[in-house]
Amino acid sequence: MKKSKREEVYKKFNQRCSYCGKKIDYKDMQVDHYYPKSDPWYAKSYLNVDVNDMKNLMPSCRRCNHYKRSYLPEDFRRLMKTLHKRIEKNYIAKVAIDYGIVSIKPFDGIFYFEKLNK
Repeated sequence: MKKSKREEVYKKFNQRCSYCGKKIDYKDMQVDHYYPKSDPWYAKSYLNVDVNDMKNLMPSCRRCNHYKRSYLPEDFRRLMKTLHKRIEKNYIAKVAIDYGIVSIKPFDGIFYFEKLNK
């Protein structure tokens, strides 16, 4: 990817991860394909663009990009909406909850870029 296009992706959502909203440095940003490049049909069908079009490219932090993998957007959303249930089953998380160190709340189902677009 050309540097100019990568910079455009970086600026797309105020130098933040399009999913969690965390501020990211340019050098740490990963470029995610909103509709995965493993199946370019989705980008063409839903966005009417090529899979590598700017509309399909999202700035992402390493964690979100890794966790999203090649999921379709709605599959990733469902995964995130059940994350709190999986965390609460973890023994060390239960200890942290019991001691009031952490509290776990469900994901509201709205990604950072969607909040910006409202």
